[in-house]
Amino acid sequence: MDLVRHLECFVAVAEESHFGRAAARLGMAQPPLSQRVQRLERELGVRLFERTSRQVRITEAGTLLLAEAREVLARTESFLTAARRVRDGETGLLRAALPPDLSGETVAALLADFAGRHAGLELELHELSTAQQLDRLAAHDLDVGVVHHPCDVTGLELGPVLRRELGVLLPAGTAAAALEEVPLPALSGRDLILFPRTAAPALYDELLTTCARGGFTPAAVRHGQGASFVRGLVLSSGAVALCPRDAAPPGQGDGEGDAVWRPLTGGAPALRHSAAWPKGRGDAAVQAFAEAATRALRTAAGAVPDVPDRPLHLRPASEYWL
Repeated sequence: MDLVRHLECFVAVAEESHFGRAAARLGMAQPPLSQRVQRLERELGVRLFERTSRQVRITEAGTLLLAEAREVLARTESFLTAARRVRDGETGLLRAALPPDLSGETVAALLADFAGRHAGLELELHELSTAQQLDRLAAHDLDVGVVHHPCDVTGLELGPVLRRELGVLLPAGTAAAALEEVPLPALSGRDLILFPRTAAPALYDELLTTCARGGFTPAAVRHGQGASFVRGLVLSSGAVALCPRDAAPPGQGDGEGDAVWRPLTGGAPALRHSAAWPKGRGDAAVQAFAEAATRALRTAAGAVPDVPDRPLHLRPASEYWL
């Protein structure tokens, strides 16, 4: 039995004291209305109305149940309203993640954009590598994230793919630092600082392959992610690090300080991002976060739309290993 619909019929007849007027109010024919009321009476084991050929009069039992019926209908409407707000991304909890390489300005721009459009939605934001995000998305412990490509996108839906060109962070005073743009071969012989391979294995291999194709084979690969740690390795060991301009350590993007950032030439590598979420779970809140992330990457991080020259699925093997 559709209890809510049956209660609506009961309340309408009680308030109109007439089956015909109640049927018109509910937009239905009178016989089905009478049948619903009779079924409700059978289910409850209570007679709700006294019927004569001239009038319909609510019984004492019906009067006692009328307030309860109205309360059930009010709570049902409140529930449906709350469900619509959750569906439309106006309330609820959204579990989202961003990769560690995004600048503070980009994260701040994303959060301000999202909060301004969805103030009633609680955002639980995590800093996670692509590999960690993929694991949590597969386990449904995460609703949406921003991942690096290439990665395994099986079972995922993606937002627009955006590209951030990578430059190089290197010690000031070196010959390459004196150049406005640094060709990849000019870095030969130096150690390269990359994020740990476990964070994004396919991207790690692709960056090494791109460097090798462009003429840069690092003497060794060191691992680091935090901006201060990476800068310390650059200054202490003469190593170089790949990073986009927006993620360069503070004060280094314009070539100031002991380490300088320079754009790369000659088939320079790039980072490609997109929002990702499990297929079939892209509700309004997920879409809102994906759109906010796309806007923040374009405005604060200088990312541009990318049209991949190959599919986003993983290649069978990397061409270069170290």
